[in-house]
Amino acid sequence: MFTSVDMSKQLRFMIIKEIYAKTILSKSKVSEYTINPYIGCEHGCTYCYAQFMKRFTDHRERWGQFLDVKINAARLLQHKIKKKRPGRVWISGVCDPYQPIERKYELTRRCLEILSKYGWLITIQTKSLLVLRDMGLQRTFNDIEVGLTVTTADEEIRKIFEPNCSQIQDRIETLEKLHSAGLKTYAMIAPLLPRAEDLVTRLSGKVDYVLVDRTNYHYADWVYRKYGLEYAMADSFFAQKKLELARALEIEEIPYQLLF
Repeated sequence: MFTSVDMSKQLRFMIIKEIYAKTILSKSKVSEYTINPYIGCEHGCTYCYAQFMKRFTDHRERWGQFLDVKINAARLLQHKIKKKRPGRVWISGVCDPYQPIERKYELTRRCLEILSKYGWLITIQTKSLLVLRDMGLQRTFNDIEVGLTVTTADEEIRKIFEPNCSQIQDRIETLEKLHSAGLKTYAMIAPLLPRAEDLVTRLSGKVDYVLVDRTNYHYADWVYRKYGLEYAMADSFFAQKKLELARALEIEEIPYQLLF
């Protein structure tokens, strides 16, 4: 057993800067291209692999306490896209494209408008309900998939690792709305946290497929130790959950891919 603590109060101090980016449409190992309208993320998830970005950006603030806004993102994309071979774009690789500040700056939306004009292929990945704002725009693409990351079915565990993110049920309902609107949807269960297997029945009928991956980085090791969850870092935990998730997904007839 563990006692959860709402960590969100510790992560609300933000240093926000408007910057001019030199690049916006980058090559990616996950997709052909990626677009990151922001550097940093207001969600401040304790496990986030994107914390490695601090090595290149000279930010000294804690992850979740800084955010750089690429205010020229859309203009830069409009200029660069004419010189690129069309392909699939992952939005986003090292930030959440629909984190709260997107409501003000609309950088993700403006980039999507350009990509739609040129007929590019899109994969969106977010934890935010704000993705629904652009559902009409998303439907203008011939090839688009919209995914939400959900790592556990347990709200208490969610609060520990994802203190500033939307609640699990809200994300699942967002997937349902997107799916009902005719959009291809997926769930990303990564990193796989305790009680993730209980997500499967809740996702049934709301997603076209599910991706699953284990914890591959050590940024949140201190969180696992603090809350007595060290068992969920072990290879044996991931091996067992891999079997349980595969079995549950097959029962629900949900296509899936295990990434570990």
